[in-house]
Amino acid sequence: MMQMSADKEKLDQLEEKIEELLSVLKDVSEDLKTVSASLKSLAVSQITTKPTAAPVPKSTVSAPAPRPTPQTPTAAPAGSAKTQNIEDIRMLFPEDLDNMLAFEDKGDYVMIKPKQFLGSENFAKIASTVRGIGGEYISAGRDSHFRVYKKKT
Repeated sequence: MMQMSADKEKLDQLEEKIEELLSVLKDVSEDLKTVSASLKSLAVSQITTKPTAAPVPKSTVSAPAPRPTPQTPTAAPAGSAKTQNIEDIRMLFPEDLDNMLAFEDKGDYVMIKPKQFLGSENFAKIASTVRGIGGEYISAGRDSHFRVYKKKT
């Protein structure tokens, strides 16, 4: 009988520890979401603002590996324009907004359409991000959408 009582006590202690761990994991998850949103916001602000400091010499910058694109690549003069692809644009939206949107490659631009009703607050956040990267809102009734051109000058 004494053994059952000790086992019950150990199980209760384990249950308390598990509840504490779940609480800590929930807090960490919320913190990670906040950090992720902040980083995406920072990325948007860096894309939309012109650098004020002296540029870093190219010899010290490691360029990321180029991503393959489904289109036939065309050579553009160096420094004349920056090409944005769907993934570059999609990364600028927090996960909750990204899940509400459908992204479609339309050749010269990326079309962003809502999958559901956005509400005024979400619409404003999306519109702000789109405008920040040189895009626009196209009001066309049921075919309304956001448009972000791939070539950015």
